[in-house]
Amino acid sequence: MDFELHKWQKEFAGDVANYADNSKIAQNLRNVFPYPYTLADAEWYVNDCIEKEGKYQICRAIVVNGEAVGSIGIFVQTDVHSKCAELGYWLGEPFWNSGIMTRAVKQLCTEAFSEFDILRIYAEPFAHNSGSCRVLEKAGFRLEGRLKSNIYKNGKIYDSCIYGLLK
Repeated sequence: MDFELHKWQKEFAGDVANYADNSKIAQNLRNVFPYPYTLADAEWYVNDCIEKEGKYQICRAIVVNGEAVGSIGIFVQTDVHSKCAELGYWLGEPFWNSGIMTRAVKQLCTEAFSEFDILRIYAEPFAHNSGSCRVLEKAGFRLEGRLKSNIYKNGKIYDSCIYGLLK
């Protein structure tokens, strides 16, 4: 399936509210990603991405047929981790298993290594999120470890994995 990565635009907020309002997405992300996901949440998110663009982060809308159907971002860390960046992403359920996210991850990582003075990009999916783990592995990330009882989400404890990609 064809897609493009676009800089965020305010017009994408309605699409984000539509595709992000899904408990299957929220259950595998940090609590900062709300459920239900409202238009106000989407407007805040899009504005935040626009405001912080290029300031130690690259955040892009994943656009299919003119609609923002997901998001991907790389966030440079600070202090002793200043040569590292964290990768985060989500994709609307109708587009799962289409190959979009693997290609988006590869594309954005290439851009981040070029734009920022970083040596490593990492991601920390929930261990039970096999789809996200597969995306990372197909994009060239290596599993570096499993963090036991590292996530507290919706009243339950979960393991997470740490994946890394070196420049």
